[in-house]
Amino acid sequence: MLQFQRSRGEVDWGRALSFAGIQMSFAMAVAYLNFFIFLPRFLKSKNVWKYILEFGIPFAILITARVILQRYLVDDYTHRAKYFYSTTYVVELIAGTLFIAIFISMIRFAAEWFELESRRREVENEKLTAELNFLKAQINPHFLFNTLNNLYYLAYTQSPNTTEVVAKLSQMMRYMIYDSNYPLVRLNKEIEYMQNYISLERLRLNNQIPVRFDVDGVTEDVQICPLILITFLENAFKHGVSSDAPGSWVNLLIKVTGSECLFVVENSKRPESQRTDGKSGIGLQNVQRRLHLSYPEKHTLVIRNTEDQYRVELKIDLA
Repeated sequence: MLQFQRSRGEVDWGRALSFAGIQMSFAMAVAYLNFFIFLPRFLKSKNVWKYILEFGIPFAILITARVILQRYLVDDYTHRAKYFYSTTYVVELIAGTLFIAIFISMIRFAAEWFELESRRREVENEKLTAELNFLKAQINPHFLFNTLNNLYYLAYTQSPNTTEVVAKLSQMMRYMIYDSNYPLVRLNKEIEYMQNYISLERLRLNNQIPVRFDVDGVTEDVQICPLILITFLENAFKHGVSSDAPGSWVNLLIKVTGSECLFVVENSKRPESQRTDGKSGIGLQNVQRRLHLSYPEKHTLVIRNTEDQYRVELKIDLA
């Protein structure tokens, strides 16, 4: 402020305000030219030397103009204010202006990074949703194929249970078409669906195969991804039991402890001549992929395959 004092000791506020205005105007000019023009061009071209040239020339011109104006305002080019004619002043001026330009540029980078990250997550979520819907769509034909085979067998043998099978199938289809379209369903609804499936299998096998299904804990208060357990149950009946294989059995357990759900499926294995190992298709791969997408780092799946028994143990944190 001493540089703008008149001879009587008064401050020349006009020059002082002009000096401050020039400082702010030139700094903003450099910063916003870089922010709106040069930096966007660089982000498109990724050419560093082109950016340095495009930014450097206007920067040098503006700095030169600012030095000339500020020296004029300080002492009318009488060289009384020696600091403003020193190399130190010019270096500090360049450094300060560059700092402001870089700081504002970092704001742009931060804003674009957050926007890009938001778009990336949105695209990723859309991709995961599409993949989950695709996997669920594959489950439905798989289930229908198995159930229609059962229905064909009952109709072919003129079983009196055919009408009951049709009623059960209708109830299950209602669940598949409506309830399973939601991301989550109550666990007790999923259990009801599985119980209907077991009823159909029991009818097909003329109740010759012992099936035990135990449920422990409160299942109405927790939710689970729909149709994520049924594949293990289907495989137990498809590959593990047969009315022609004496001693066949299936045991199931669902245990809910807090937010953790334990699902265990155990079944006998068919004699060597009746086995269809390796022909289970896409069912098991689909459910493993769905578990990975729906419960990342929140599930454990252990499969034990021995000579006479197959066991699946799945733990899911439903919180």
